[in-house]
Amino acid sequence: MEFTVGQIAEVLQGVVEGDATPRIDRLAKIEEAQAGALSFLSNLKYEAHLYTTGASAVIVSKTLVVKHPVSAALIRVDDPYSSFTTLLEFYQQATRTGRRGVEEPAFMGSNSHIGDNHYRGAFSYIGQNCRIGRDVVIFPQAYIGDRCVIGDGTIIYAGAKIYAETIIGARCTIHAGAVIGSDGFGFAPQPDGSYRTIPQIGNVVLEDNVSIGANTTIDCATMGSTIIREGAKIDNLVQVAHNVEIGRHTVVAAQTGISGSTKIGDFCVLAGQAGIAGHLTLANRTTVTAQSGVGKSIKAEGILLQGSPAFSLRDSLRANAVFRHLPEMERRLAELERAASMPEKS
Repeated sequence: MEFTVGQIAEVLQGVVEGDATPRIDRLAKIEEAQAGALSFLSNLKYEAHLYTTGASAVIVSKTLVVKHPVSAALIRVDDPYSSFTTLLEFYQQATRTGRRGVEEPAFMGSNSHIGDNHYRGAFSYIGQNCRIGRDVVIFPQAYIGDRCVIGDGTIIYAGAKIYAETIIGARCTIHAGAVIGSDGFGFAPQPDGSYRTIPQIGNVVLEDNVSIGANTTIDCATMGSTIIREGAKIDNLVQVAHNVEIGRHTVVAAQTGISGSTKIGDFCVLAGQAGIAGHLTLANRTTVTAQSGVGKSIKAEGILLQGSPAFSLRDSLRANAVFRHLPEMERRLAELERAASMPEKS
């Protein structure tokens, strides 16, 4: 695919500074780009590359003051990072989902329907009584159980497993190896010390524009629904337990675990390897730093948590500062104790 600099600027509602006629056929980092490539400059620590890049065009801020001659055409926009992200989304949609039709063998059960302009890869499986929208892409060896609902434009990558009754909204992305709707970890202890399995009869609901990373697992609810709200982004290798709710536009980084029945608010950030105990509530815009463990609910919005158990970032940093000085404090305390124990001179 090729587009002129001018055509790209029109899509981004930007203004071209320089030659608008060069053709662009790829996207690249500003420090690596060559002729025919489009790049962007958002972080000013990379500004030096603007004057040496081989890119044919660079997306920059409308407010950027150019200090030296630039060979590339500039596409000036309000937010270079967001504009480049828009192009990446378009490029990904065009290159990864360009295939249409049905590869054989592929299976779709009775009373299931899928909309126009879809793709079903070889060895993909769709169960009975499913309702799947238009422009959906289902890669080879993906499994979709009975009575699932999937919205328009959703992509399900190879090897993903979607259990029965799952509801997935429009424009979602389910990456390879993800498991949506597996049983929650529910076992009732018995008098003899054994455990009895508690049937998990709920489902999982993903709202629109949700992304689920590779090999992430989201358990179905014991009753009701495990819910991932609109725009939430979940990284690879995340465990979301039964009856959890994750709020709108919340991001969850790799190797995080969220225990059962916990409610995560909107616009939260859970960094890598965070652990959230069960039956808690995290207020909107809570941030949990990497490897932190949260064991109590957070009611105030906008709190940054750090540590295990996690507490406020400010208090955590102060505690760490004290911790680093403990050996010196111990030495001084010992000196004071020795001085206090010495007999006074007459």
